[in-house]
This record gives sequence, structure tokens and C-alpha cells, in this order.
Amino acid sequence: MEVFALQRVRNPTYRRWLELSHQFELRPGTWRQIPSLPIALFRGHDARTGRWEAEGVFRSSGTTGSQTSKMPVRSLADYRAGCLRTFITLVGDPAEFTIVALLPGYLERGDSGLIDMVDHLVARAAPGSGFFLDDSPGLRAAVAKTSARGGKILLWGVTFALLDLARHDRLVLPKGSIVMETGGMKGRGPELTRGQLHAALAVAFAVPIYSEYGMTELSSQAYLLGEGGFQHAQTMRVTARELGDPMALLPPGGQGALNVVDLANVDTCAFIQTEDLGRVYADGTFDVLGRVDRSVVRGCNLLV
Repeated sequence: MEVFALQRVRNPTYRRWLELSHQFELRPGTWRQIPSLPIALFRGHDARTGRWEAEGVFRSSGTTGSQTSKMPVRSLADYRAGCLRTFITLVGDPAEFTIVALLPGYLERGDSGLIDMVDHLVARAAPGSGFFLDDSPGLRAAVAKTSARGGKILLWGVTFALLDLARHDRLVLPKGSIVMETGGMKGRGPELTRGQLHAALAVAFAVPIYSEYGMTELSSQAYLLGEGGFQHAQTMRVTARELGDPMALLPPGGQGALNVVDLANVDTCAFIQTEDLGRVYADGTFDVLGRVDRSVVRGCNLLV
């Protein structure tokens, strides 16, 4: 509630949207009643609360000619510390894994929040960790060395890269390893449900398959760890709204578009209407089912 009181006044984009949608005078009684800013306004508008110089700017991927979102970051150290804290809490200590990252489409860019986060985790992971872009021999060598010393692999990749690896390179991961998929087909093949994808990857790699949920406009992440829904960072809460009325929230289990409250966005906007379709359950976990129709397709879109 304190963050809302600050951002409604000192975030020009959020304030103007509240005024135009006749919500500026609203005084919510609970955090669930705080209005959420349409995520499309991160494309072409400044998201900053107050005046400060950005230490970095993350940008979303996009198709040629499309307008992408930009997320100014006041402190990269704070962003990275939050990512690390959430990973340790929900997944484990990165030092327990050799992290092998397959993130084409992101690695080639220098402005991806995902790459910045994974790079920070790689720096704290076991020896041999790194990014492997079109380096199959190097990837196999890293897996072999980790297996020889009795270590565990965390294979982190976008959907199409993991599927390509599963189809063309038989890779045996050591016991205790996991695969972390982060979405992203981007027109590279038929869309799969998450269940179909995880089943295919489980057959190929014979290890548990996890998912990571994040986006350029958020500073926090959520992880799907096997059964159940996504578990979110301590700084993050998720609700579902009606598709026909963005101001109306759904009861637990109802299918609608997702809103995210991310208090790690204290310097930008913490209250966001996403373009993802999903469900939120009574325990706070959530599922992502696809994209809302007519929303802009971005490179980090999740599976339909």
C-alpha cells in the first residue's frame, strides 16, 4: 500500500493512466484492489518512479519492426541479488549445479534481463558452467566433466533450443540434474502445451523438468517445480482478472488474464496487467495457459 501511495503520485506514466481511467482518487482497502498498469505502456513510455539515472536498461525481444518494452534498472546489484535470493529459496544453491545455458535469441543481445540473471547465477555455479551457443562439443565436455566428478547439471534453455538438443544430440545428464525451460518457440515450430513439452523433455533427458516465469517488465521470477503451479518470489503476488473487464478480479481457479504485483519494481511500476492467460489458486500458486488474444507477440511469450 505504501508503494502504491508513492507510485500513484511520482510515476508519471502510472499517474496519467490512473487519471485517464478515473482511478486516481481510488483509495484501495487491500493490495488486491490496487489498479494494475497495462504492460503495453512499457512500450514507448518511461516506467520510472521519481527521477534517477538508470544503471542499465533491459529490453524485450521482438519481431522486426515491432516496438519492444524497455525496463530501466536503477541498481543492477539489487536486481541480481533478488534473482539469486529467489533462485536459492525456490530451486537451490547454484553452487550445487554446473549451469549449462542454451539461450539463443537472448545471448546475442546485450540488453536481456534473462541473460543478466543467468550470468549472475553462472558466476556462482560449479566449475564448467557457462553459455553454450552452437557449441555442442563444449556442452558435452562440460556434462562429461560434471558427471565424472559426481556433480549435477542444470540445463537452462529456451524451448526450441531444448527441443533441438533433445532431437539431434543424445545427452545423458548425471543423477540429480534438472532441466529448466523458460518458454520461447517464436515461430520455430508447432506450439506444444507445457504438459506435452515437459513429457518430451523428460523422455529425452530422464531428469525432472522445471519452468521459469519472468519478463522484461518484472524484477522478480516464479518457478514451476514439477507438480502444482508456479511458486513466486517473496516480492511477487499474482491475481487473475476477467478478460472483458480488466478491473474485475476472478475467484481462485478462474481462468483469465494475469496481473502481477512485484514489489521489487519499487523504482518503476509494481502493479502490472500482463498479456498472459492463466489461473491463480487459493494457495497463491498459478498456471500460465498462453497469451491473451490480440496481444502483441513477444520473443519471451510462454507456451500456448
